[in-house]
Amino acid sequence: MKYYPINEDAAKRAKEANSYNNYVPGSATKSYQVMVDEAAAIAARQKDRVDSMYHEKIDRLLDVYARKLAEVINKGNEIDARVPSILITGGSNFPIKKKDKQNAARERNAEEYAKVQHLLRVIRSTGMGGIMSDDKDAIAKLKSRLKDLERHQERIKAANAAIRMKDTAKGDAKLTEMGYTADEIKQLRTPDYCGRVGYPSYELSNNNANIHRIRDRIAALEREAQRAEEHEADEPVTGDGYGLVENAELGRIQFIFDDKPDADIRDLLKTNGFRWAPSQGAWQRMLNDNGRRAARLVRAKLDAHPED
Repeated sequence: MKYYPINEDAAKRAKEANSYNNYVPGSATKSYQVMVDEAAAIAARQKDRVDSMYHEKIDRLLDVYARKLAEVINKGNEIDARVPSILITGGSNFPIKKKDKQNAARERNAEEYAKVQHLLRVIRSTGMGGIMSDDKDAIAKLKSRLKDLERHQERIKAANAAIRMKDTAKGDAKLTEMGYTADEIKQLRTPDYCGRVGYPSYELSNNNANIHRIRDRIAALEREAQRAEEHEADEPVTGDGYGLVENAELGRIQFIFDDKPDADIRDLLKTNGFRWAPSQGAWQRMLNDNGRRAARLVRAKLDAHPED
């Protein structure tokens, strides 16, 4: 992790322009580094939760956060030093127009600060994006995700058990064995706003909920894969001017027409979730129970009112 330089001179001038208290040398840098350390702890926890393929991206986001945070802090101090507070200068001949410009600059910099803080949310979500059910590797990816979440769950439990040990030294030794750094251990032992230490209970419950959700998705996809395999040798269903195919390889159920269907039939297909795929020459939607039900509804209407 890399810290970026904080302009101590600008921080001192900003303090002197807005307060009667003396500036403590190095305090702006220290405050900045504390924020970066907190971001690094968030990044470390996220890396514990996700596949190692995402670790480089998380490290890169952390570096961007550290760099941009330094930039916005330095800019903020430079802005604050432009016009002294009225408490410092007094009301006589106070430069109101300059103050208005300063306040406008402060607002713009506050917007940039919000963007920088948003990077923390990006870090927390990295590697947690949805895996599409029609991805041919969906089951393997979900099993990998499940393994990561289960490993994270056990790590949380073990860390909290070490934090609760009466002998703090032994607890810290246990955490060190688990791979926690001194800064991370300090962070875990620092009480939050509710006085809690270690990982909060909601993180355990949320992670556990994700574990159960992914297990259910894996089971559903495995059932669907089994069903698709059983139907793989089935002959396509044919009707008057169309065929209905379960394309297990693409994970799509497809209507293939001899000729372009008329507007009413196209509307019927769209209403039931089918979309035209030029690359396949077919109207298709995802191959699952919902797709099969939709196909039966379309077939019933097509067979009742065949296309001229």
